[in-house]
Amino acid sequence: MQLGLIGLPQSGKTTVFNALTGANLPLNMSTGRVEVHTAVVKVPDPRVDALAERFGSRKRTYATVTYADVAGLSGKASGELPGALRNILQQMDAFVHVVRAFPNPNVPHPLGHVAPQRDVELLEQELLLHDLMTVERRLERLKEERQKGARPKEVIAREEALFQRLHQALSQDIPLRAIELSADEARLLRGFGLLTRKPMLLLLNLDDEGEPPEIVLPHPQRTKVAWLRGRLEMELAQMDPEDAAYFREEFGLTETGQARLIRLSYELLDRITFYTVGEKEARAWSLPRGSTALDAAAAIHTDMAKGFIRAEVIPFDELMRLGDWATARSQGKIRLEGKDYVIQDGDVLLIRFAG
Repeated sequence: MQLGLIGLPQSGKTTVFNALTGANLPLNMSTGRVEVHTAVVKVPDPRVDALAERFGSRKRTYATVTYADVAGLSGKASGELPGALRNILQQMDAFVHVVRAFPNPNVPHPLGHVAPQRDVELLEQELLLHDLMTVERRLERLKEERQKGARPKEVIAREEALFQRLHQALSQDIPLRAIELSADEARLLRGFGLLTRKPMLLLLNLDDEGEPPEIVLPHPQRTKVAWLRGRLEMELAQMDPEDAAYFREEFGLTETGQARLIRLSYELLDRITFYTVGEKEARAWSLPRGSTALDAAAAIHTDMAKGFIRAEVIPFDELMRLGDWATARSQGKIRLEGKDYVIQDGDVLLIRFAG
């Protein structure tokens, strides 16, 4: 799961990146260049720890999130995004839009004053323009294909109807994440890099004392709003864990900013976690909700998917209550599922396959 941190200059993206990853990147003034820094973060998961303790696993492997601090957006919807920036953004599964909501006279806002609602709208306009230009180019290409008879007319007509619908929405400043699409339509659009199709987490970057401002979302579909005391969380992330826990309690913070943002990101992307466990390793795996046992097998290893026979499945809570696989089997609590079984969050799997 890759999350791209985007935002206007001086919004505190790098501060938030350091807070979420424990990195210590310098908080330089924006250069205006296309730059990207990435870090892989382990997803805190007490269920991995519990399984490892119960089964004596020698290794604990957590699911991961990759954060990318992406510089280059300006909020000026005046033309096509640079190719390097466009390529980076298209690789992300979702965006975390860091919105400045803190005053700091030493770091002047590039637009003169702090206005979170304005900044949200400006960056959205930049993404909308990118998508509008992409859709217009595709419609022109489809027109040429129809004239040349390159593909069956009914195939071109279906694609034209879809892109005309997208064009109408974008022309009305409606992001494509707000448009309902069929599974076939969604698959068709995968290769076009439409940025407003991606889920969006608006992250209000506060100072140590500030309160989150209200943000109006005309199109809230597949969008979440959260807040973070960016500089405070960055300082805490770089402390000794015991000292950080003490200061969190002093500030009334019940969980780390990292844990909260990961949880919200899982909700935004509708991801679930399943587990495998044995003496060698207890491991968490992340999949989109609705994935099947065959998808889970493929996530573990392609050979498992190719030779899939069945999956032995038990919910995490049930396995922990019973204590081990042998007891669960003897009590008939292990279910045998085929490749079309839909994985549930917390399932513990044992994949049987011919290899």
